[in-house]
Amino acid sequence: MSGPVIFKVRILTIISLLIIIPAGFYSKFYSGPYYQWVNNSLGGSFYEIFWGLLAFLLFPGIKIWKIVLTVFVVTCLLEFSQLWNNRLLNYFRSFFIGRTIIGNSFNTSDFIYYVAGSIAAYFWIVLIKNREIVKDI
Repeated sequence: MSGPVIFKVRILTIISLLIIIPAGFYSKFYSGPYYQWVNNSLGGSFYEIFWGLLAFLLFPGIKIWKIVLTVFVVTCLLEFSQLWNNRLLNYFRSFFIGRTIIGNSFNTSDFIYYVAGSIAAYFWIVLIKNREIVKDI
């Protein structure tokens, strides 16, 4: 990708992050119908999309599937870390941002949302990187 295209791709990625970050935080505070599902499960998809977009912003030259797969594996490892209780992890979990990043309870159904979020992140990044879309901006 040339300089102007990389600039446009980064701008689109930043705009995407400005959309997904509030959506992800909102999912933690949502109190409408199915709030428990939105708060505890759907947010995992937003989490995957966020980290995928952020990694793509920082490393636009890496293949998209490698970014998404790496984010998925790290997220799964973080999910398993929730089975481990130690002082340091519990300290970080005592803060909202710590619970948001590393979680506080292991749930096998979260993996479904990580897969869905990873797939969504992949296609979102493909759309951003698609030169036909970027040319028109």
